[in-house]
Amino acid sequence: MINRLPSSLSGGKCRAISRKTCVWMLAFGLLSGLATAVQGAPTAEQNADWEQRLEKAAELRREGEARQAAADKVYEAQEPACYKKFLVNRCRDNAFRELTEASREAKRLENEGKAIERQVKKEQLSARDLESAARAPERAAKLDVLKAETAAARSEAELEEATTRAEKARKAEEGARRKAEEAERLSIKQAEHEARVAEKMEKSAAKAKAAEGAATKP
Repeated sequence: MINRLPSSLSGGKCRAISRKTCVWMLAFGLLSGLATAVQGAPTAEQNADWEQRLEKAAELRREGEARQAAADKVYEAQEPACYKKFLVNRCRDNAFRELTEASREAKRLENEGKAIERQVKKEQLSARDLESAARAPERAAKLDVLKAETAAARSEAELEEATTRAEKARKAEEGARRKAEEAERLSIKQAEHEARVAEKMEKSAAKAKAAEGAATKP
């Protein structure tokens, strides 16, 4: 825990020495313990791990998209060619089966990539929460230094005004941070919802195509 303003340096006693010396002593006393206080910030290893996993996720999504495009292209070529063969329906069924299998694998890769991205975002959001909590003493200490500097240079009325401004700034910062975190949480929830909807639509489309293929059999 970081102590508040030392009583020996407050009020009139602070005015007994030079303003710069007083403020410097207050700043040193308040901030010297912060070197080990902030432990919530992500380490270099953690940032490297996130970057590596995000690169892997992007690679999986690109591979899934490429496989889907290739499968669609093959099917577009195979399906019309089936009408030139003797067993038309069997040929079309085989072509559709190959498309379905390739699409399922492509979607699996894309979903795996999206799942990795969502997990990394959750971890990053949690890390930001921890870092913000760990930096709370630092913000409080900086506010105390501002109060001390203002007290050494201005009248009581000016000190009260400056303190109010500092408190408003702190509240605005906290409000902006909470809004950003809430937006991030909503983004993650939306991504998860879209993933579930996409999976359901994929299954429905596959069933519809299978039913269509069965209906065309002689």
